Amino acid sequence: MWLYHRFPLSFREVEELMLERGIVLSYETVRRWCVKFGPAYARELRRRRPRPGDKWHLDEVFIKINGEQKYLWRAVDQDGMVLDILVQNQRDKTAARRFFRRLMKKTRTVPRVVVTDRLRSYGAAHREVMPSVEHRSHKGLNNRAENSHQPTRQRERAMKGFRSTGAAQRFLSAFSGISPHFRPQTPPDDRPRLPSRNDHRFAIWDQITGAADRPTTA
Repeated sequence: MWLYHRFPLSFREVEELMLERGIVLSYETVRRWCVKFGPAYARELRRRRPRPGDKWHLDEVFIKINGEQKYLWRAVDQDGMVLDILVQNQRDKTAARRFFRRLMKKTRTVPRVVVTDRLRSYGAAHREVMPSVEHRSHKGLNNRAENSHQPTRQRERAMKGFRSTGAAQRFLSAFSGISPHFRPQTPPDDRPRLPSRNDHRFAIWDQITGAADRPTTA
């Protein structure tokens, strides 16, 4: 997991690199590493992030899990930071209400504005859970949340789908916490400073994974 982010290597190249060190690597090994270490790494990254913004963008997309259609709910703030994701069976009022309550509990805050598409379930849940919060419902206003689904779609294709709802929730929760650390939203005027910012991100990653404490070899 660390090797994939630290170096631009294919799985075969990583496999050969690990084999030289006496470690037999397989796709199942990587999956188990992700299950074991991913949630802890994601929690540490989230703990180091600033407080979320006061404008939340919510969206939901369908995903196939073991041949059945489920819905992946996602919330990001105005800066593109992922607040939470939740895999659910439906996209009705009950599902929207559950996601609203989960968001407020996890972030420990209430937003100033909530932006969604025109799904009526959002409006019904909003009036019940957070009636004092401004709700903007418009398809064109929610591109930020829709764009945040793209990395998940890429991983879904690479993994050829998910086998169970629980496995999808566990993987995507960790992935949504780790992936933005290496794929941040970078404004054009900030791109000259991108190399130094990347060094800082990798330094944080090394601290979290414990790589910074391991001695380097010549």
